[in-house]
Amino acid sequence: MPKRNSTCVAEFLFEGFSSFGWQHRLGFFVVFLTLCLLTLSGNAVILTIIRLDRHLHTPMYFFLSMLSISETCYTVAIIPCMLSGLLSPHQTISLQGCATQLFFYLTFGINNCFLLTAMGYDRYMAICNPLRYSVIMGKGACIQLASGSLGIGLSMAIVQVTSVFGLPFCDAFVISHFFCDVRPLLKLACTDTTINEIINFLVSICVLVVPMGLVFISYVLIISAILKIASAEGRKKAFATCASHLIVVIIHYGCASIIYLKPKSQSSLGQDRLISVTYTVITPLLNPVVYSLRNQDVKDALCRATGQKPLSS
Repeated sequence: MPKRNSTCVAEFLFEGFSSFGWQHRLGFFVVFLTLCLLTLSGNAVILTIIRLDRHLHTPMYFFLSMLSISETCYTVAIIPCMLSGLLSPHQTISLQGCATQLFFYLTFGINNCFLLTAMGYDRYMAICNPLRYSVIMGKGACIQLASGSLGIGLSMAIVQVTSVFGLPFCDAFVISHFFCDVRPLLKLACTDTTINEIINFLVSICVLVVPMGLVFISYVLIISAILKIASAEGRKKAFATCASHLIVVIIHYGCASIIYLKPKSQSSLGQDRLISVTYTVITPLLNPVVYSLRNQDVKDALCRATGQKPLSS
């Protein structure tokens, strides 16, 4: 039950980076703004290249384009608020605004998790079942997998937002974070949050452990199939098609798991905030950087788009 003689909160105040001096905050602002612009422009380039180059009209690059769109929406949901908080350390957000931000953050974050799983399944089918790949991974199947990822993101976000904002918020109104996230909000509730913490943990298991398990199984089967390839060149080419995806998967799931699967007794909001900077600012940049620098098809498409000779020819 809410505490007696308490006032219901109408808006929250982000603690953000208020403990830093203005010189440090200005430095962070420049760095984070640069990373944000690089993320948005990099994803825009990938989307344009995939759209224009017919060589990239394949399931793998369809999922990459969906991931680029999702990462862009994810970045827009969080980074502008964080940049504003760096310039104005006493930044407030309404209860409704906080719920909206949390909804979009969870929707696209969870969507990213399942899109990476779909991409792992695509690589599994391409390497382990190449003869039936074009039949199984048709346009309809790709759309269903992408729609399913977004559907899971939307449904899980609704569950979490309903769970958190069904709680009473009384006197405490300072969020120990730079955006609205589940754990910092639960700490502000003026009632017992045990049920909500269980819901949060179960959702984290569903959207992190299950996809990670599926990706792990896919790569065990993929590596097993690659090792059976007779030629060294064939093995190298097969590994190359998976390397970019595997790098993004490890960093994406790694950071998210540290934040959301860590026991409450070991949870430090300051530490979580530091990891969240990596998860919300740096990880979205990995998608365009890794896929443009390590992926030969994308590099060749960029060369064709700029009128240069493809590197692989």
